Amino acid sequence: MSLASWFRWNEPPSRISQRNPTEMVVETLMMELSWQIKQAEKQQRERENEYRKIKTGVDYGWLVSYPKQSYDISPGERLQLEDMCTKIHPSYCGPVILRFRQVVAEYEPEAQEVSRLFRSVLQEAAEKIKEEEEAKKLARQWNTKNRTSLSLTTFKSRSRISPFISDIKTISEDVERGTQPNRRVWSMPEFRNTK
Repeated sequence: MSLASWFRWNEPPSRISQRNPTEMVVETLMMELSWQIKQAEKQQRERENEYRKIKTGVDYGWLVSYPKQSYDISPGERLQLEDMCTKIHPSYCGPVILRFRQVVAEYEPEAQEVSRLFRSVLQEAAEKIKEEEEAKKLARQWNTKNRTSLSLTTFKSRSRISPFISDIKTISEDVERGTQPNRRVWSMPEFRNTK
């Protein structure tokens, strides 16, 4: 009994199963943002070192110590970005990360500009998701309309219009015979069910 409880105590907690997909998307995207900010800082330091090396002709990179604190976005901006991340569907998380990496590689931004690029990628993805939802909504409406028209089509296929059947009486026949036409409108075709 004590051995089994020890094994349960030693197991890592299953955090993933307890979290909903939206939280996982937000955490994943925000981790990507912080990683890209760190990468931008690293590239910025490398550019500064290259500039110093070119300017002085001597490499003092081994002597330079970098501060432990790095650039971080403000809490208000972080909350706004997290709110934008909640609007991203889990199936779009991967494509959003890939697009963000592509934009960062293309522009090579400073650390302060990374969050602005991240915001633009999130807005682009949210607009694309909205467009696809509207397209799905229209498709659903179209399918609903098609269902009703299909039922009318099946009704039409069951009832046949027979305008040229010989036993249909016309006004011209009545005129030829000299009889008074019935109250029925003669211009209408006769409907018959075919079995």
